[in-house]
Amino acid sequence: MYLDTSAYLCILLAEEGWEGLSKETDGAELLSSVILVLEARRNLIRLAREGALKPEQYKTCIGRVEQDTSLFVLRDLTLDLCQSNLVPAVTTPRSLDLAHLRSALWFHAAEPINRFVTMDGSQEQAAGELGLPV
Repeated sequence: MYLDTSAYLCILLAEEGWEGLSKETDGAELLSSVILVLEARRNLIRLAREGALKPEQYKTCIGRVEQDTSLFVLRDLTLDLCQSNLVPAVTTPRSLDLAHLRSALWFHAAEPINRFVTMDGSQEQAAGELGLPV
């Protein structure tokens, strides 16, 4: 199961739908890109600076990101991934979203993944266009 950052943050921050995602990921092989770590940490810093996360919540969440990193099989952002011509037929994803999609396709080519999980509707559409199970 491939999780993009929006899905991971949904679980981490207990956002709407987190319980179902948490159950679905329990015991699953979790796949993602190293970008998940970068984006998760950046978003937690942003939320703390905006006051949406109290200092203690921030410390807890950052600690969880560090712990959770070991639960994932992470794909590095490499030159071959960046130079790939794989893009969705209709949607034009943002750069980091495209890196997630290409990382998922890389995993999927080696061994089919059962689901690409995202909380972003346009990212889900792009994944479907690329033939990823959503």
